[in-house]
Amino acid sequence: MKKKLELPLGFCFFYLCIPLVTASDSLLSPKGVNFEVAALMSVKKEMQDELLVMGGWDINSVDPCTWNMVGCSAEGYVISVAMASSGLSGMLSPSIGNLSHLRTLLLQNNQLSGPIPTEIGRLSLLETLDLSGNQFSGNIPSSLGFLTHLSYLRLNRNNLSGQIPSLVADLTDLSFLDLSFNNLSGPTPKILAKGYSVTGNSFLCNPLSADSTRICVDVSKPVNVQQDYELDISHLKRFSYRELQLATSSFSSKNILGQGGYGVVYKGCLPNRTLVAVKRLRDPNFTGEVQFQTEVEMIGLALHRNLLRLFGFCMTTNERLLVYPYMPNGSVADRLRDTCRDRPSLDWNRRLCIALGAARGLVYLHEQCNPKIIHRDVKAANILLDESFEAVVGDFGLAKLLDQRESHITTAVRGTVGHIAPEYLSTGQSSEKTDVFGFGILLLELITGQKALDAGNGQVQKGMILDWVRTLHEEKRLEVLVDRDLKGCFDATELETCAELALQCTQSSPNLRPKMSDVLKILEGLVGQSVQTEDPQGGTNPSEARTYSFSRDYSDVRQDSSFIIEAIELSGPR
Repeated sequence: MKKKLELPLGFCFFYLCIPLVTASDSLLSPKGVNFEVAALMSVKKEMQDELLVMGGWDINSVDPCTWNMVGCSAEGYVISVAMASSGLSGMLSPSIGNLSHLRTLLLQNNQLSGPIPTEIGRLSLLETLDLSGNQFSGNIPSSLGFLTHLSYLRLNRNNLSGQIPSLVADLTDLSFLDLSFNNLSGPTPKILAKGYSVTGNSFLCNPLSADSTRICVDVSKPVNVQQDYELDISHLKRFSYRELQLATSSFSSKNILGQGGYGVVYKGCLPNRTLVAVKRLRDPNFTGEVQFQTEVEMIGLALHRNLLRLFGFCMTTNERLLVYPYMPNGSVADRLRDTCRDRPSLDWNRRLCIALGAARGLVYLHEQCNPKIIHRDVKAANILLDESFEAVVGDFGLAKLLDQRESHITTAVRGTVGHIAPEYLSTGQSSEKTDVFGFGILLLELITGQKALDAGNGQVQKGMILDWVRTLHEEKRLEVLVDRDLKGCFDATELETCAELALQCTQSSPNLRPKMSDVLKILEGLVGQSVQTEDPQGGTNPSEARTYSFSRDYSDVRQDSSFIIEAIELSGPR
């Protein structure tokens, strides 16, 4: 006799009845559609999701609480949507305003554009809103001033224009309001937030005295309203703010080369027709005058053919700017994304030489600078290419310089998701081995031509590229890794060496990773072999080429890559 199946109260099969959802009964339409599901699917529809981070979102679902990057209350309402640094582009749908219980919305460091939906003003319970580091344009919606529970509002590093709405300025419970580095103009209202930043908006009125008397700049001709500090560093050129304002067409959005956690970079042209890249640092008042002078002086002393040379600087009461030579071939990331050419701009041998040049630059920072410099964000976007396509390491020294100790505890993690060493992410402890991890990911970017978070196939999701490489290595199918743009033009032996080196560099324990000087030796031998292969008349016997041994036991280095990262600062190219 068959035992009768006992079902829990409220349970039933999906094809017999509608599943029981205790908290969302009030959210179901007469046809059984969950309004929050519909709102989130509208959000998904308006965005381009190249990394498939929303791949599990399903219109047929009754309960969105199991979806990636969606958080719910105990009652089952959506209370958080955290999609920071997820490679998203497109627009933010006005349907976001239908998530009536939403408390946290994190979309920072993506490439979202278009206007900020006024419907966000309907989210009466919203406490945290971070849309920074995108490409939102248009005015700041006055409706944000209706969000009386808001304590954290960041709209910085976008292309927003117009005036600061008085309703937003009047929000009294804001712990911090960041509107810096936009294109805002007009009079600045009295801002009641406990802390705020509006720097980097050239056409905002500037306070002249403690009684809040203000002067407005006529946006029909740029006027220099910054007071330059008379600061001299012997080996660097001191620019006036006016010089750089003119060189960049008043920091026009049309001249933006890139932006990230350290600031926005503009293309500039000096009076002598020299092209430069002007990095406008974010949060300039965070760096004091003495600290800025010290760090700039140290960065300027780091001279190496594979490091981006600091050309000059500018410091005013409200601005900190660094001036670098303009790199005509952009970054490695730019060139790896070139898909409209018959031949890739970076062939296999050129990629090996780029890895070699980047390694030389990092060895100089780690072992030949005093105090040593830890980069903390080694990635393809920060490896620039000069007119000869030689690798030039950029963005070094912008994180706080380390002293001569082996490691240092920092208060803020700087880096890019997918490139961050696990120990730095979890503890804030960084060392030279943090850069070694990033270099390992850079090697994989050069091999695959793909972003670190996406190995280019639908089955490989965020952060899983290392697991994918290990699997292919164990199965001896490394050729699957290689960028298809190379059309099979690569050396299988060199590929194996590079892949094994990348796996060595990305081991979970920093103590197991090689030093950059050891990495450099391997790459020098590898590039030397490549030259011998191309030029057999060189007189060297190929059989005398160095051989390399690696540990093939990677059981210790497997790691959970499905970590969730919110509100992390990302540094950008150049």
